[in-house]
Amino acid sequence: MPETKKSAIILIQTEIGSESKVVEELMKIPEVKEAYVVYGTYDLVVKVETDALEKIREIVTNKIRKLPDIRTTVTMIVVEERIK
Repeated sequence: MPETKKSAIILIQTEIGSESKVVEELMKIPEVKEAYVVYGTYDLVVKVETDALEKIREIVTNKIRKLPDIRTTVTMIVVEERIK
């Protein structure tokens, strides 16, 4: 049976002007598959993929939230994915 990946979308607020620097650091994390700088309430949208749901919490807590210049995060676990 094929292994299914677990995914999460993370909304991130950064310190003003630090978006590009934070994206560079986020892309060094192997589980971060996509990162977008966006306008609005949040500054970055990141997609994380792991082989286990528990690893998402570990990545957000121990890797993403500990980066300098990150103010807040909101994590949304993906329950169904459709890609066109």
